[in-house]
Amino acid sequence: MKVLVTGGAGYIGSHACDALLRAGHEVVVLDNLSRGHHAAIEILTRRAPGQLTFVKGDMGDPTSVERAFAGGVDAVMHFAAFANVGESSAEPALYYQNNTAAMVPLIDAIRRHKVQRIVYSSSCSVYGQPAQHLIPLPESAPLAPLSPYGRTKLIGEQMLQDVVEAVAADGVKTALTCLRYFNVAGCEPQGELGEDHNPELHLLPVVLRAAMSDEPKVKLFGTDYLTADGTCVRDYVHVCDIADAHVKAIDRIVPGEVAMLNIGLGRGISNLEIIHAAQKVTGRVIAIESAPRRPGDPARLFANPASANERLGWTPKFTQLEQIVETAWKWFAAHPRGYRA
Repeated sequence: MKVLVTGGAGYIGSHACDALLRAGHEVVVLDNLSRGHHAAIEILTRRAPGQLTFVKGDMGDPTSVERAFAGGVDAVMHFAAFANVGESSAEPALYYQNNTAAMVPLIDAIRRHKVQRIVYSSSCSVYGQPAQHLIPLPESAPLAPLSPYGRTKLIGEQMLQDVVEAVAADGVKTALTCLRYFNVAGCEPQGELGEDHNPELHLLPVVLRAAMSDEPKVKLFGTDYLTADGTCVRDYVHVCDIADAHVKAIDRIVPGEVAMLNIGLGRGISNLEIIHAAQKVTGRVIAIESAPRRPGDPARLFANPASANERLGWTPKFTQLEQIVETAWKWFAAHPRGYRA
């Protein structure tokens, strides 16, 4: 199968490309490299000679999109998006332009080329701050995103659903699977593809950089929550398991079906547990600084992944926290300056 992957040079997108290539698919990556890394494309190209085509271009540019669709594609995986919640609040126009308006050429091409398989990289941020009695969170929970980022992910789901309906009117049954993942963490065990954001805001990379003394202390935002250790509890799912869910969504897709699926371990891990696991794996002391709670942070947020388990036949392979931390540490220890090292 020939799969177009937007944002395939990014953290999750590159791992998904690797999973697709390993499964024998042909991959076309469309990425403008504004936040992705050409080094990831080079690694993927070396691993699967002749299977990957890279198109440097913007998803919002119709000419670039047409170059990516040249020769036709069987499926689209859409990852390309900005994903910094704080930045989205400070620069909402940037997020609505990049995450939603820039999708218009893509969805137009999907209809014209009669693509029958779409997998969308969505987010648990579409749920906002759910009532704690709903945890573990089902897909039926109210959709009430709190940030422009979360709203753009929800709008993206809706845009793609509209395209599916339009394509159906053309006589084509297109399937859409929106994967709402929770906290993505870790790196591939081989230690080549990694996580390189600037600025880095995800907790595990921040903690590991602190272990390398790149950062003086790790801020714990809120230590007085009604949780076992007083810190926030989140669902950390390994990036390779996320990638596996995307491949399964492509393979098991049902023509004409629209599905919204939570992707997570289905259990919570606290911020303090992340730090303790990192100290154990790295053998280094990590300094902690208590900070006030951040507005909108729920005490506990983790998935009910039963629908993904049932409909995709998907179950995570990286189920132990130390496993996840070890894969991330392997990459960060070898790449102290990210892909530049």
